[in-house]
Amino acid sequence: MSIYYPVIFVSALYYAIGYFINEENSKYLLSGYNTMSDEERKKFDIENYLIFFKSFFKQQSLISFLIFQISYLIFKVEESLIFWSIYITIAIVYLVVKSQKFNKKPPLIK
Repeated sequence: MSIYYPVIFVSALYYAIGYFINEENSKYLLSGYNTMSDEERKKFDIENYLIFFKSFFKQQSLISFLIFQISYLIFKVEESLIFWSIYITIAIVYLVVKSQKFNKKPPLIK
Protein backbone atom coordinates (compact mmCIF):
# COMPACT_ATOMS: atom_id res chain seq x y z
CA MET A 1 0.00 0.00 0.00
CA SER A 2 2.85 2.41 0.72
CA ILE A 3 3.82 2.23 -2.96
CA TYR A 4 0.71 4.29 -3.71
CA TYR A 5 1.81 7.29 -1.61
CA PRO A 6 4.16 8.82 -4.21
CA VAL A 7 1.72 8.07 -7.02
CA ILE A 8 -1.17 9.68 -5.17
CA PHE A 9 1.04 12.62 -4.19
CA VAL A 10 2.10 13.24 -7.79
CA SER A 11 -1.49 12.91 -9.02
CA ALA A 12 -2.72 15.37 -6.39
CA LEU A 13 0.14 17.73 -7.20
CA TYR A 14 -0.68 17.61 -10.92
CA TYR A 15 -4.32 18.37 -10.23
CA ALA A 16 -3.38 21.26 -7.91
CA ILE A 17 -1.10 22.70 -10.58
CA GLY A 18 -3.90 22.52 -13.13
CA TYR A 19 -6.42 24.00 -10.75
CA PHE A 20 -4.51 26.87 -9.12
CA ILE A 21 -2.47 28.34 -11.98
CA ASN A 22 -4.18 31.38 -13.50
CA GLU A 23 -3.26 34.47 -15.47
CA GLU A 24 -2.58 36.57 -12.36
CA ASN A 25 -0.10 34.18 -10.73
CA SER A 26 1.40 32.76 -13.94
CA LYS A 27 4.02 35.49 -14.16
CA TYR A 28 5.34 34.28 -10.81
CA LEU A 29 4.84 30.52 -11.10
CA LEU A 30 5.38 29.49 -14.72
CA SER A 31 8.99 28.73 -15.48
CA GLY A 32 10.21 30.65 -18.49
CA TYR A 33 7.24 33.01 -18.48
CA ASN A 34 8.38 34.51 -15.18
CA THR A 35 11.76 35.45 -16.66
CA MET A 36 10.37 37.09 -19.80
CA SER A 37 10.38 40.83 -20.21
CA ASP A 38 7.04 42.63 -20.53
CA GLU A 39 7.61 42.91 -24.27
CA GLU A 40 8.20 39.16 -24.59
CA ARG A 41 5.09 38.44 -22.49
CA LYS A 42 3.01 40.46 -24.96
CA LYS A 43 4.21 38.14 -27.72
CA PHE A 44 3.19 35.05 -25.75
CA ASP A 45 -0.42 33.80 -25.96
CA ILE A 46 -0.86 33.22 -22.24
CA GLU A 47 -4.66 32.86 -22.33
CA ASN A 48 -4.68 29.91 -24.71
CA TYR A 49 -1.54 28.49 -23.16
CA LEU A 50 -3.20 28.38 -19.75
CA ILE A 51 -6.21 26.57 -21.22
CA PHE A 52 -3.84 23.97 -22.65
CA PHE A 53 -1.61 23.88 -19.54
CA LYS A 54 -4.46 23.52 -17.03
CA SER A 55 -6.26 20.82 -19.00
CA PHE A 56 -2.98 18.95 -19.53
CA PHE A 57 -2.19 18.75 -15.82
CA LYS A 58 -5.75 17.91 -14.80
CA GLN A 59 -5.81 15.08 -17.35
CA GLN A 60 -2.37 13.88 -16.32
CA SER A 61 -3.43 13.67 -12.69
CA LEU A 62 -5.96 11.03 -13.64
CA ILE A 63 -4.14 9.35 -16.52
CA SER A 64 -0.85 8.93 -14.65
CA PHE A 65 -2.67 7.29 -11.74
CA LEU A 66 -4.53 4.96 -14.11
CA ILE A 67 -1.31 4.10 -15.94
CA PHE A 68 0.29 3.12 -12.65
CA GLN A 69 -2.76 1.18 -11.50
CA ILE A 70 -2.99 -0.84 -14.71
CA SER A 71 0.74 -1.52 -14.84
CA TYR A 72 0.70 -2.50 -11.15
CA LEU A 73 -1.91 -5.15 -11.93
CA ILE A 74 0.12 -6.51 -14.84
CA PHE A 75 3.76 -6.15 -13.71
CA LYS A 76 5.82 -6.25 -10.54
CA VAL A 77 6.05 -3.17 -8.33
CA GLU A 78 9.48 -2.05 -9.60
CA GLU A 79 8.49 -2.49 -13.24
CA SER A 80 5.25 -0.59 -12.80
CA LEU A 81 7.11 2.31 -11.13
CA ILE A 82 9.59 2.41 -13.99
CA PHE A 83 6.76 2.33 -16.54
CA TRP A 84 4.93 5.10 -14.64
CA SER A 85 8.10 7.23 -14.46
CA ILE A 86 8.75 6.83 -18.17
CA TYR A 87 5.17 7.83 -18.92
CA ILE A 88 5.43 10.97 -16.77
CA THR A 89 8.70 11.92 -18.46
CA ILE A 90 7.25 11.47 -21.95
CA ALA A 91 4.18 13.50 -20.96
CA ILE A 92 6.33 16.41 -19.76
CA VAL A 93 8.38 16.34 -22.98
CA TYR A 94 5.07 16.43 -24.89
CA LEU A 95 4.01 19.47 -22.84
CA VAL A 96 7.24 21.30 -23.64
CA VAL A 97 7.04 20.55 -27.37
CA LYS A 98 3.36 21.51 -27.68
CA SER A 99 3.93 24.68 -25.65
CA GLN A 100 6.17 26.10 -28.36
CA LYS A 101 3.18 26.99 -30.54
CA PHE A 102 1.98 29.61 -28.05
CA ASN A 103 5.05 31.79 -28.52
CA LYS A 104 4.19 34.43 -31.11
CA LYS A 105 7.77 35.21 -32.09
CA PRO A 106 8.36 35.54 -35.82
CA PRO A 107 10.09 32.56 -37.40
CA LEU A 108 13.88 32.74 -37.72
CA ILE A 109 13.82 31.68 -41.37
CA LYS A 110 11.58 33.53 -43.80
